[in-house]
Amino acid sequence: MKIAFTKLLALGLAMVGLSVSAAEQSALEAFPPPREGMERFVIVLPHKERGEEDDFRVEIVVGKQMLTDGVNRVRLGNRIEPRPLQGWGYTYSEVTGPSTTMSPLMAPSPGAPQVEEFVTAAPLRIAYNSRLPVVVYVPRGFEVRYRIWEASKAMEKAQQG
Repeated sequence: MKIAFTKLLALGLAMVGLSVSAAEQSALEAFPPPREGMERFVIVLPHKERGEEDDFRVEIVVGKQMLTDGVNRVRLGNRIEPRPLQGWGYTYSEVTGPSTTMSPLMAPSPGAPQVEEFVTAAPLRIAYNSRLPVVVYVPRGFEVRYRIWEASKAMEKAQQG
């Protein structure tokens, strides 16, 4: 009897997992497929209650692994821009602009080896919403990474001046 209950519980949990995946897939159907030369990345955020979400932000960082001189801070010229999803009231993000690299011109030491680094464009911070996927379209060959920022519970009082 105990074995049957354990199997039934495992089956129930598996079905719940499948329905969550189906719900996520259903939400993605509203978003357009990637255009030629682009890829779509999806971030599913951990669930938070509505009142909790106001204390969080998501930072989207796009970039790619590149060889650099290891001295200069290299950045990509792209931008991450929010786009409205027509008819739905949602937004998604799209990387635009040229994929040119920018860096100061400090000369590295002679014979210094090149270093592989994750070179990024300027990040984008968006509101935390665990009920919708975060969808980002990037040029082929780019990666999407993200960080979740949390506000401090303590508030400081500003001085009047």
